[in-house]
Amino acid sequence: MTARFLLDTHVLLWALTAPERLSATAHTIIRSRSSDLSVSAASAWEISTKRRIGKLPQADALVGAYGKHVDRLGATRLAITDDHALLAGDLEWEHRDPFDRMIASQAMIESMSLITADRAFAELRGISLVW
Repeated sequence: MTARFLLDTHVLLWALTAPERLSATAHTIIRSRSSDLSVSAASAWEISTKRRIGKLPQADALVGAYGKHVDRLGATRLAITDDHALLAGDLEWEHRDPFDRMIASQAMIESMSLITADRAFAELRGISLVW
């Protein structure tokens, strides 16, 4: 069975705009066309929200052609289901960021390794991390 990977939002942004910020492992996985990559709908929500509130003012072009950028990476879009939402709300994790909670729950339920540089995810049990 092929390993499956979910990109954290910052990894998606770096892969598209600053690939030099990726670890060597993340870069290799993302650039390999044989990798099974997914991007959460939560990342679209997070990028759009952060652009609106001024934290990502340079993201207009990304938001405007979001699907094309995800396709360019060879990634699949992962929709948010009721099961994802319920687990995100129930996670025994002090981290309050709703985007991170959703992405973590999706990685767990879908049995995907999460590609992230965010150390907050290391506090969770039942999630496989790659960096």
